[in-house]
Amino acid sequence: MATTQPAHPVKPVLPGQPGPVGTIRYWAAAKAAAGTAEEPYAARTLAEALAAARRRHAERPDFARVLTRCSFLVDGAPVGTRDHATVQLAEGGTVEVLPPFAGG
Repeated sequence: MATTQPAHPVKPVLPGQPGPVGTIRYWAAAKAAAGTAEEPYAARTLAEALAAARRRHAERPDFARVLTRCSFLVDGAPVGTRDHATVQLAEGGTVEVLPPFAGG
């Protein structure tokens, strides 16, 4: 039986380290609310990465509001209804932030 390897292997993180480093990409309304198309993350979980992004963009009130309506892909896999605190992030990974699209 063949096994599949993750796109980005999860490297162990030592206590005191912020976590794996990767990229958050914002699309459409999320991009406008963030004022950037992408930025790095240093976090162990999706919840940690999003909390850090909210702090970074605290001066942009629409940002936190837009995030509440977004769906997320982590390394191409939909997060769906999973608790963001349980979604592990990988070194070199990518989080896609996708607001609702018209007609979709």
